[in-house]
Amino acid sequence: MTDFRQDFLKFSLAQNVLKFGEFTTKAGRQSPYFFNAGLFNDGLSTLQLAKFYAQSIIESGIGFDMLFGPAYKGIILAAATAMMLAEKGVNVPFAYNRKEAKDHGEGGVLVGAPLKGRVLIIDDVISAGTSVRESIKLIEAEGATPAGVAIALDRMEKGTGELSAVQEVEKQYGLPVIPIANLNDLFTLLQNNPEFGQFLEPVRAYRRQYGVE
Repeated sequence: MTDFRQDFLKFSLAQNVLKFGEFTTKAGRQSPYFFNAGLFNDGLSTLQLAKFYAQSIIESGIGFDMLFGPAYKGIILAAATAMMLAEKGVNVPFAYNRKEAKDHGEGGVLVGAPLKGRVLIIDDVISAGTSVRESIKLIEAEGATPAGVAIALDRMEKGTGELSAVQEVEKQYGLPVIPIANLNDLFTLLQNNPEFGQFLEPVRAYRRQYGVE
């Protein structure tokens, strides 16, 4: 059995979604790696990404009745993950929101299945937690219950305080966050693959400075 988290990181490297080098994050930090899930932008890579989401969700054991994808990135993620879950015998409905309310036809900001029961939010990453907060508000306004948040990568680094953005969401809303992989998995990748050895110390130093447990 291979570790699907390591497989996901290697796949991300092959797709140039994950890169090592010198990058400046939105927070102005100098990071030795960069992850841009928006570069999963063709049929084959999106299919494979959805398989990783489905596997991490199933292995987490989380209980949920449907998926919700926040606009815009979450829309395709929720749809593709629902398809892969169905292939694994877990057929659930999905919904997503529009950024702007539609004033004709069915109207409103929600598209897809009605929000009911326990709703699992699917997004790429949690940076400031804004889309998660907006999603929770929409879900609760419909009388449904947020079940958790599934993301591609947890950078496991401090936000504005001592907690990471993921930890802040978990603490504020009492929701589990399910990443396909996290910074510790990335560290394992670097340790076990000598071709990336030059990036091991920069990532270790970055984790020491900004990391959270």
